[in-house]
Amino acid sequence: MASFVQDLWESIFTPGPTPTLLIATNVTFAALQVVLAGLLFATYSIHFAILSVISGGLWAAINWFAKELKIHQQQEEEKERRAQAAARHVISSEDSETEVEGAAASTTSLRGKESPPPKVAVKAADVEPAELLGELKHRLVSEEALSQGTKSSVSTEDEWERVSENESK
Repeated sequence: MASFVQDLWESIFTPGPTPTLLIATNVTFAALQVVLAGLLFATYSIHFAILSVISGGLWAAINWFAKELKIHQQQEEEKERRAQAAARHVISSEDSETEVEGAAASTTSLRGKESPPPKVAVKAADVEPAELLGELKHRLVSEEALSQGTKSSVSTEDEWERVSENESK
């Protein structure tokens, strides 16, 4: 019993319906149905019959949802297995060179020659900075724009108008 309670507590923090959580849910709903049936026979009130129907519907819906979720998880696992099998098939094919997770499969290329995959190494000293095309200029910022937290008091539309004026000249 102690291990069931511990498993139930851990299943609360596990995503998805766990078997322990489903057992606890079913036992709880069964106990609720017994209590509602007892109250119905003790009071002959229609309210307990209605509550029993609502409770039974909720119970069935929860079990249906758990079953559908399990089916979906099985379908996802099957898709994953198929994708892994397809990846293994691609690796073992004879007309490609594929490197997967550090394991290289060197096979015949399309030209019919055996060749290792090309390796390219670039050092920081080999890279040259790009040529600067123009001098960067900072825009002047007015006191009012600084107080508003913006860097430019000119809107984008005004800048596009200036560009179109310069192009038409």
